[in-house]
Amino acid sequence: MVILEELRYSRDHAWARLDEDNRITIGITDYLQEELGEITGIDLPEEGDEVVKDEAFGSIEAQRSVTDLYSPVTGEIVEINEELLDAPEVINEDPYQDGWIIRLEVPSSTEFYELLTAEEYEEYVKEIRGLEDEEEEEEE
Repeated sequence: MVILEELRYSRDHAWARLDEDNRITIGITDYLQEELGEITGIDLPEEGDEVVKDEAFGSIEAQRSVTDLYSPVTGEIVEINEELLDAPEVINEDPYQDGWIIRLEVPSSTEFYELLTAEEYEEYVKEIRGLEDEEEEEEE
C-alpha cells in the first residue's frame, strides 16, 4: 500500500493535494482502490458544481460494489478527470497521479490542513486492518 507524504487524507480514504495555484486535487487512496478491486465505472459531477466536506459527490463502481465518493474539503469543481469516464481502471493503476478525480477552487486551505497527515492516515489504516483481522479470528 502506497501513502504519499505530501498529500493529506480523509477517514473516507480520499486524498487531497494542495496545488501551486491554491486549488485542491482529490482522488482515492491506494488502500481504497485495493479494497474495491477492479474499478469498472465512475459517476462524476459537473464542472461548476459545489462539493461540501464529508458529503458524497459521485460514486465508483467496482466488481463487488458501488461506493460513494466523499469530498474531504468544500469547494467548487473547476476540473474533472474526464479520462476516467472512458478508462476508470486508471484509478487502480495509478490512484495518485493519472487517477485523480476532481480539482477544486476552495475558499480557504484551512480544511486541507485539518485532514490527516500521511503518518496519521497510515496509523488509521493499521487500526482498520487490525479490527478486520480481529473479526476474522472471531469468526473462525
